[in-house]
Amino acid sequence: MSQKKIIIYQVFARLFGNDSNVRVHNGSIMENGCGKMSDFTTKALTEIKKLGITHIWYMGIIEHATQTDYTAYGILPDHPAIVKGKAGSPYAIKDYYDIDPDLANDVFKRMKEFESLISRTHRSGLKIIIDFVPNHVARQYHSDARPADVIDLGAGDNPDRAFSPRNNFYYILQTELRGYFDMQAGALQPYREYPAKATGNNHFDAHPSISDWYETVKLNY
Repeated sequence: MSQKKIIIYQVFARLFGNDSNVRVHNGSIMENGCGKMSDFTTKALTEIKKLGITHIWYMGIIEHATQTDYTAYGILPDHPAIVKGKAGSPYAIKDYYDIDPDLANDVFKRMKEFESLISRTHRSGLKIIIDFVPNHVARQYHSDARPADVIDLGAGDNPDRAFSPRNNFYYILQTELRGYFDMQAGALQPYREYPAKATGNNHFDAHPSISDWYETVKLNY
C-alpha cells in the first residue's frame, strides 16, 4: 500500500491577505497593513487544497517581539532596540503560550480566532504545522498567558552562574550588554541588560553585532 505524498504549503501569516498597496520603509502596522488569521477563509483554504496540498505551515503564529504597542491589551511592550523592524522577527518568541496580536481582528479574542483557524483548516481537509522554536526566545520574553503552575523562563535562574543545568539562559558574568547596534533606537532610555545573555546564534559575549541574532537569547533546552 503506497503512502500518500506530503505536500506542504508554507505561508507567512502576516503577508497572506494583506492587500495594502502602501510600502512605507520601516512603517507601522497602521501604515503598511497586516494579514489576519481570518484571511484564511474556507474558500482560500479550499483553493489551496486543490493545488494538491496536504499540510499548511502557518509561519509567525506564536506571539513574538514587536514594536507595535499592545499595552492596552495587557501585553508588555518591547524595547525597540531589540526588535528587528517594526513587526519583529517571528522567531523572537515572546510568549510560547500566546498568539501574535498582529494577526487578530480582535486582540482580546486572538486565541479564539486561532482556534477558528484550526477548525476551518481541518474542515478544508488540510493538516496544520506551526513553528516550534526551542533553542532561543526574545530578549524580553514574558509570558502573560502561561498556565498558573508554569514558572516563566529565567525566573528561577541564578545569573551568577554562566551555565547551570537549572538555568534557562546562559549568562556573561558581571558584564552589561553592549551591543554593536543602536541600543536606544529612539526610546527614552537605552536597553539595559545585566548580566548580558548569550544570543540565539551562540554569541557568548556581551557585544553582539547587527549581523547576530541580537534580538534573541539562547535557551538551555
